[in-house]
Amino acid sequence: MRDYITIIGGGLAGTEAAYQIAKSGIRVKLYEMKPIKFSPAHSNENLAEIVCSNSFKSNLLTNACGLLKEELRRLDSLLIKIADQTSVPAGQALAVDRDIFSKNVTNIIEENENIEVIHEEVTDIEKIAREGIVIIATGPLTSENLAKNIQKLTSQDKLYFYDAAAPIINKDSINFDIAFYGDRYNQEKKKEESIAEWKKRLEQEKEEQSYINLPLNQEEYEKFVQALIQAEVVTLHNFEKREIFEGCMPIEIMAKRGMDTLRFGPLKPVGFDDPRTGKRPYAVVQLRQDDKQATMYNMVGFQTNLKYGEQKRVFSMIPGLENAEFIKYGVMHRNTYINSTELLDETYNLKSNSNIYFAGQITGVEGYVESISSGMVAGLNAVQDFKKQGETHESHKICFSEYTVIGSLAKYISTPNMKFQPMNANFGILPELEGKKIKDKKERYKKIAERSLKTI
Repeated sequence: MRDYITIIGGGLAGTEAAYQIAKSGIRVKLYEMKPIKFSPAHSNENLAEIVCSNSFKSNLLTNACGLLKEELRRLDSLLIKIADQTSVPAGQALAVDRDIFSKNVTNIIEENENIEVIHEEVTDIEKIAREGIVIIATGPLTSENLAKNIQKLTSQDKLYFYDAAAPIINKDSINFDIAFYGDRYNQEKKKEESIAEWKKRLEQEKEEQSYINLPLNQEEYEKFVQALIQAEVVTLHNFEKREIFEGCMPIEIMAKRGMDTLRFGPLKPVGFDDPRTGKRPYAVVQLRQDDKQATMYNMVGFQTNLKYGEQKRVFSMIPGLENAEFIKYGVMHRNTYINSTELLDETYNLKSNSNIYFAGQITGVEGYVESISSGMVAGLNAVQDFKKQGETHESHKICFSEYTVIGSLAKYISTPNMKFQPMNANFGILPELEGKKIKDKKERYKKIAERSLKTI
């Protein structure tokens, strides 16, 4: 057996696993194919590159992803620690400067004396697994050659769904005669203020505001939706499977579901008044800060597969974006995941080969924090396997309680399910509280969070 553990993939899950393993004193060989080869959505050479939104979602303990982050903090997650250190204003959410975040992760991993980073594409997993423990953390953008090898290894014919990223806009190109700062969670303060007082306060606080809002009236909204529905999209190849994960539904697909779908989804105006009128707009497009300097903002909920020219044309119809400079256009890309419910156990270990672990979105956990969680669990258990080499019992496995979000995600992806689909952290996959049901949702979630952190 090798005197090190192999990790394939230097994304969020792979780097978290590498850190957890190296921390125990065990050597790691971390394979990352960049910059020798890039996936269609990756663009820089650093590890832990953030491809889609820069948001790690809510920090509130009454939000399942917020609770998951706190669990990971208490377990010394490297990536959550760096996310906290590189955060940008985002209201109650944790959002990061994606460039600084990935650079910091890369520096720490490369400087660790127990980790060797090898820039090379791996295509034969079984050969590696015959000689030692391997964690496959190649993410939703696994290379075609490796995906075929995984398909053969797992005897599965379904490995794909589609995901989409939103455009990023230069803040200086936004028309602030129309746009205004603020997030809906702070709008209650406005109720006791006059419009003039509110405008003055927003102006004073705008440097600290993480969201820019673009109000639309009914006529503007309906014209935009019609243009969105009729816009040209990038044509997928015939061999590609056209399955789209609901959590990252392209905005043009949502628009086709009905004229009001967007207005009750990512463009909902709840919690906002237009400073120009003092009244609630018909719809609101939100832009979220994407970098530390607050020079770039991404379009919240605007994942898309529109052609680049069409994105410029249609999104410029939004009031305030008539002269928008698009730093990065939205892109739709193939995601890869295995049927984990049949293949993996609660430690992300392959049932048919104990030397092989999977981690990250390839397992069917959906989201940045969820991927980090799976990387931690796989890494910790790979350490246990490494230390127990030659023994046959499995009592050393670290299985997290289903009362934690970490454990409930692991249980979800390892429990047989005929309609298995990638899953975000949510309270629906945790066990209900014992005793009398608490009707108030926030209070119920608070109690679930208390139970989780006590268990951790």
